[in-house]
Amino acid sequence: MTAAYLPADGGLDDRVPFLARLESEDRAALLALGHELAFAPRVILLHQREPSSHVLFVLTGWTKVTASAANGYEALLALRGPGDVIGESAALTGRPRSATVTALEPVRAVAVEHERFTGLLGRSPAISFALLGLASDRTRAADRRRLEFASMAVRERFAVLLLDLARTHGRRTEEGIELTVPLSKQELAGSVGASREMVQRLLKELRERGAVVTGRRTLLITRPDVLRLIARAGQPAVDGRRTGTAD
Repeated sequence: MTAAYLPADGGLDDRVPFLARLESEDRAALLALGHELAFAPRVILLHQREPSSHVLFVLTGWTKVTASAANGYEALLALRGPGDVIGESAALTGRPRSATVTALEPVRAVAVEHERFTGLLGRSPAISFALLGLASDRTRAADRRRLEFASMAVRERFAVLLLDLARTHGRRTEEGIELTVPLSKQELAGSVGASREMVQRLLKELRERGAVVTGRRTLLITRPDVLRLIARAGQPAVDGRRTGTAD
């Protein structure tokens, strides 16, 4: 495990995918229970509110996890990629799926019927503990993000989101950092608890400052230093001063 995956408390980072947490023998045994599927970009892998019949283990490609409220408001909950498990919560609880998962690019995944999945968990404490550890790490990360966001205005939360996406899903080009995941304004808005109109205004402001260039579901970050300055404005003060220094 590389240092990038080791947080301050010595545990695993929530970004470490499930399959990477398993020994090779356990990983092979798990994947042998299912069959491989291929999904084209924009194809839905799992539908929110549908009954659970199987769990997916992503081999290649990236997906987005979104959830819709009764009033139609849609939020981006997470991005899941190679090594990640999808649909495990519904399989374990027997409840309908809580979110929709959509392919952002060509995706290959192994589908395992949830009876086989839960049966293996019952026979393998190592796999069960790995899944429990993943759930715990994701919960801790979500709690940290909620606490961080609670102290920020929408403008600052949006800057943090773009910086996170640049770090995890950015490709450097001569013009700047291009986000490799196509996300709508509504999905970006749902990630920071804002309206689509607010995100449109923020993107307009960032374009005017030369920080981003936008297209249809495309976003190029040309001035990450501007985003960092905005994000730092929402960080807790230390001895009466904001953390960080200007670039």
